Amino acid sequence: MTLEKEIFQEKFKSSKHKAILNIFYTYNWLYEKHVRELKPYDLTVQQFNILRILRGQFPKPASIKLLKQRMIDKMSDVSRLVEKLRVKGLVERSTCSNDRRNVDVKITEKGLELLSKFDLIDDALQNSITNLSEPEIENLNHLLDKLRG
Repeated sequence: MTLEKEIFQEKFKSSKHKAILNIFYTYNWLYEKHVRELKPYDLTVQQFNILRILRGQFPKPASIKLLKQRMIDKMSDVSRLVEKLRVKGLVERSTCSNDRRNVDVKITEKGLELLSKFDLIDDALQNSITNLSEPEIENLNHLLDKLRG
């Protein structure tokens, strides 16, 4: 469905204005799908992002600084998110052996098991864009990278 129909707006200031609104609208559309998939597991999108980063680091730990650098949502309070995941038993925190001012964060076995269930969620999210061909998806990625570039 077109943006015009989705938000009941016939005219835009310019094609650039429409593109920006379209990106925001599409982000929210995808974000809400992600939120619905994670809700039964009592996880936020930001917590899920941290778990995925830690799974990629496994078996090595990650610092809070590394997590913050790799987070998609740069405004997240990583320390607070890690603490919530620790309380749930999904991550472990320990003082860094090389630098006692830093904290090492490592995903637990419980966290890894939970993430294995989310591979199906990833499939569901990817199915959100099955109406695009592979060349269109590659072009979309290229254009989004170029936009930020």
